[in-house]
Amino acid sequence: FEIAALVRRYRQLEAEIAALDAALKALVQTTMEYQWLQTVDGLGDATIIDLLAEIGSFAHYRAPRQLVKLAGLPLKENSSGQRKGQKHISKRGRNRLRSVLFRAMIPLLRHNEAFRELHEYYTTRSVNPLTGKQSIVALCRKLLNVLFALCTKKQAFAAERMKQDVLSQR
Repeated sequence: FEIAALVRRYRQLEAEIAALDAALKALVQTTMEYQWLQTVDGLGDATIIDLLAEIGSFAHYRAPRQLVKLAGLPLKENSSGQRKGQKHISKRGRNRLRSVLFRAMIPLLRHNEAFRELHEYYTTRSVNPLTGKQSIVALCRKLLNVLFALCTKKQAFAAERMKQDVLSQR
């Protein structure tokens, strides 16, 4: 008897969650920022919803540097006196936003040629090549910069422009 009641309650909660997800998706799709963010190949609806839930409106920020700080991605050097330590991300921002950015990178690297080329460049360059995880952190910062530019300048994502940035750095 108890198990049947728990199963019914579980199914009821699943239905409520599905209804809330649909309502949230419909609400987010009415925003202009959603229209610009969906132009990036590899960013799905769930990722865009999570990003907008954590960031809010991009209009609240004056510079992409503020978003980087909000995500806890600024580099911090651990040094003392003459000793120069390694640089790490500060992790002082919102860990959920940082988590969303890291989770967004895997499909982006798979489906977005511009980000894939940039990742390949960062990991194979002859001077100061990055490890895979360091490259992903750099790409998370780049993604925040790109998303900020898309929403504030009201432009669609241009992969060719990112490719030119990669080629100009070589």
